[in-house]
Amino acid sequence: MVNGEADAVRQALRAVEGAIFDLDGLVLDTESTYFMAWRQAAEHMGYQLPSAFCLSLSGLHYRDVEMRLLEFCGNAFDLQEFNRLSGVCWYRIVEKQGIDIKKGFLTLLWLLQDSGIPYGLATNSRLNNALECLDFAGLGNVFETIVARDHVELGKPAPDIFLNAAERLSIPISRCLALEDSTAGVMAASASGAFTVYIPSVLPADLYTSELSHLQCRDLGEVAALWAARDL
Repeated sequence: MVNGEADAVRQALRAVEGAIFDLDGLVLDTESTYFMAWRQAAEHMGYQLPSAFCLSLSGLHYRDVEMRLLEFCGNAFDLQEFNRLSGVCWYRIVEKQGIDIKKGFLTLLWLLQDSGIPYGLATNSRLNNALECLDFAGLGNVFETIVARDHVELGKPAPDIFLNAAERLSIPISRCLALEDSTAGVMAASASGAFTVYIPSVLPADLYTSELSHLQCRDLGEVAALWAARDL
């Protein structure tokens, strides 16, 4: 835990009235499946996507991902064919190995439910993709409130997704806990005015993202422990 003394963190968590989760890399370990599918699709098309390049796309809106792909592969790169092939590859991967739930999520979810705290999902994924991922992980009925990139004009790192989620929860964004694992996500959550928790996932923590957040934790299990101790 960084970015705050224990008493200040407990005070901030006591003020929380709603929670907003990112999906990929935060609730679910989906990013490894995306990266694998992207690399397989690109290889089929005669391109190589290094692991470091795939990691650099973590948390980005799909338009930004497509722009980066064109910059890396050249303007002749067929995005439509890439999207089709990567979708086929992704289904094969998740049908074979499934999608894992990230450590600590179910514990934190139970604590929020026990506290009567409404919660939602704010993701740069398309709604259909998000619902499919949740179903594959056995969480299809967990989130009643989901804001996806389909619902806003600007995805992360713009704050729109978090602001929309807070509005749907009927909670002021300043009273919301926002949980994120990527730089783009932390930028969005911080700009929205939410109490922002940074939980690095596929990329190691960096100073810029750490300083943007109010709190940095190892995983959602640590967040759950802090939540349970907020009234001590």
